[in-house]
Amino acid sequence: MQEHNKSLTSLFNHLPVNHQKLLGVLLAILMLLFAYSGFLAFNRLKGFQSAQVSATQPEASNIAAAPIETVVAHPADSGLMLEVKNGDTLSSLFKQAGFGPEVVDDIMKSGQDAKVLRNLFPGNRLAFEISPEDTLISLEVIKSPLESFRFSRQADGNFDYQHQVLQPEIKPVLREAVITESLFLAAQKGGIPDAMTMQLASIFGGVIDFIMDTREGDTFKVLFEEKYLDGKQIGFGKILAAEFVNQGKHFIAVRYEDQLGIANYFNPRGESMRKAFLLNPVDFTRISSGFSLSRRHPILNTIRAHKGTDYAAPRGTPVVATADGRITYAGVNGSFGKLVAIQHNGQVVTKYAHLNGFAKGVKQGARIRQGETIGFVGATGAATGPHLHYEFLMDGIQRDSRKIYDKLPQADSLGKKEFSYFQQQTSQYLAILKGENEKGTIAASTASTKTRGAVLLQ
Repeated sequence: MQEHNKSLTSLFNHLPVNHQKLLGVLLAILMLLFAYSGFLAFNRLKGFQSAQVSATQPEASNIAAAPIETVVAHPADSGLMLEVKNGDTLSSLFKQAGFGPEVVDDIMKSGQDAKVLRNLFPGNRLAFEISPEDTLISLEVIKSPLESFRFSRQADGNFDYQHQVLQPEIKPVLREAVITESLFLAAQKGGIPDAMTMQLASIFGGVIDFIMDTREGDTFKVLFEEKYLDGKQIGFGKILAAEFVNQGKHFIAVRYEDQLGIANYFNPRGESMRKAFLLNPVDFTRISSGFSLSRRHPILNTIRAHKGTDYAAPRGTPVVATADGRITYAGVNGSFGKLVAIQHNGQVVTKYAHLNGFAKGVKQGARIRQGETIGFVGATGAATGPHLHYEFLMDGIQRDSRKIYDKLPQADSLGKKEFSYFQQQTSQYLAILKGENEKGTIAASTASTKTRGAVLLQ
């Protein structure tokens, strides 16, 4: 061994000096690599031993700190939550959860209440509670944060049924805004949700033309309901009262529900906010062609009368009935494309042409209410682009609906006896709208010079 080491030393000494230095550096690097590998191996062994100890014997301090409590697990925590999407079927949803058609049959046999499973819509959720043995313990169909249907397996293997409806906490909220560009933008800046803006347009649709009459500087206030569940805001309710100042003219509407449970909006004098006909069948659009007896036809390029009003709007925009009536036609009609015609009070007929499609339930003979959606803007028939062609016929003759509007009668208002009930029910809403209630004045926080903030009313 000594002779071997001497021979290596002799060989090393005979190498050039530069080679000796290089070989020394390489040896040093190799020694460092061996040392680092040993260090990693030691730590891995130590960590493995610690993990084994922790898994079998938790520290005493952790055991003492853990509270002893009973936890009732929600299906979303102990199982699987699936959201219904377009194209899903009941069988495909159960298959995703790991259950075959026999489980679907078991639940469907639980009774007539199981029919809720046949009426699932996109956005509904299914919460599967599953046992460790992969057995379905319960299924909860969650239609909304407030409504659910629960099927629970019983000892005999059958499922029972519970329908749960939660009551939200309702908080009235007052918000106001100033129009600088459009009604929708002003509402959004003022924290007013789109659904409330649409309601607002519907309420004042009989007295304000939101297409032609709104101006920069117009202001509006809205007192509406917000819904809360467990302290979390989950949606919106009804508009209770509203004020709109249009070109200096003040309009106030307040919601009143009569003794039969029928609700409508009235001004503070008890006069209905509804006209017999709405000004426009489509909200927040533009008039692309008005009533004219000498318009050049866009397709035929000839001078022809245009006995209606065209509203340019994106395809799919909802079209509403301008008055109560009965549908006399709903189908395809030549150059009109998909057409709906409504008879009103025997004297007036309105027509809605070039529709992309019809709303659910729209068919010949069906009764329709003012403001109810009857179809959607399209370009069917002889149309160069998406728009609604609206006609107003009186005694069978087309009339300019925008010029004859002021001559049409207003809807019925409250009688003297009903007016006293109306005042009792609506006085608080009107007081809040004016900025005061039983506790005194409510001061709104200013969000900007153009838009006021929200006021929560306790």
